[in-house]
Amino acid sequence: MRGIYLVTDRGLSRNRPLQDIVLMAARAGVACVQLREKELSTRDFVSEAMDVKKVLTPFHIPLIINDRIDVALACGADGVHIGQEDMPYLQARRLMGTQAIIGLSVETWADVEAAEKLDASYIGVSPVFVTPTKTDTKEPWGLAGLHKIKSFSRHPVVAIGGIHLSNAQEVIRAGADCLAVVSAICSADDPFEACRRLTEAIDSGPSR
Repeated sequence: MRGIYLVTDRGLSRNRPLQDIVLMAARAGVACVQLREKELSTRDFVSEAMDVKKVLTPFHIPLIINDRIDVALACGADGVHIGQEDMPYLQARRLMGTQAIIGLSVETWADVEAAEKLDASYIGVSPVFVTPTKTDTKEPWGLAGLHKIKSFSRHPVVAIGGIHLSNAQEVIRAGADCLAVVSAICSADDPFEACRRLTEAIDSGPSR
């Protein structure tokens, strides 16, 4: 897994339809889209997820559902992303199946060590920097923490938290395989151009 990992946030989308932002990101080469909804009813979440999946399918871009395994199964998503307070990984894997993408957030070193025993598809290093889009996380890892995790872990590393165009390359140099961004695309004047420039920054950075 390498590239830009879009995490949606309707509150940061400036009243634009979420599907429009996802479509622009898909056209710009986004690698993955995580649909994150904290306020929608289950019915509306499933409906939205199915709409977003229709947008992504022609581009062969995977749809990941944040937290909600029931929604992921209902809409036929490619996977889920779970945190340390969500359903335990082993139960999530049993429900989702062996082919599903399952990402796991790591917020402490103990989380990183525990993840080594699991066949997670990737670990989400959260947060790398201070970010206003997620307030329920531990202290930021920083670039040094990210580098330490990459040197230790056998899993692909998705970095999230305070990532934007001006720091994208240094986050890649510190060890991230994938950059998860929220406001850098959702709040951008031109989400297509924002995603394109972020993708370009990764492509022109260090190779692995």
